[in-house]
Amino acid sequence: MSANLQTETGGSIAELLTGIVHDAQRLLGQQLALFKQEVREDMQKARDAALSLALASSLLFLGAIMLSVMCAYLLHEVAGLPIWGSFAIVGGVLTAGGGVLAYIGREQLKNLNPLPEKTAQALEENLEWKTKPT
Repeated sequence: MSANLQTETGGSIAELLTGIVHDAQRLLGQQLALFKQEVREDMQKARDAALSLALASSLLFLGAIMLSVMCAYLLHEVAGLPIWGSFAIVGGVLTAGGGVLAYIGREQLKNLNPLPEKTAQALEENLEWKTKPT
């Protein structure tokens, strides 16, 4: 009778351990799939935003050229500056503004983290648990 109990317990423990390992592997696979899906969605959003920004920047660039030329000629007419001086002033102001915006953009890119942190952390914990089970 006691041998029968040990056999049932041994079989049950083995089945439980197999089930736990199988569930852990399935959980790890699901978290990896979730991580991939979140990265795909973020990349899709980034691509859409980049397309909008590219089109907007093209239009803004053309508009800025037209307005710059207009400002240079306005300075020439109103202030009586030579045309080259008017263009130099407008170009200098635009260059300074572009330098400031480039610095701000570079600082923002330094702080950018495109990976979903919570999912990556959970995945890392599960990988650590799988490699070093207690």
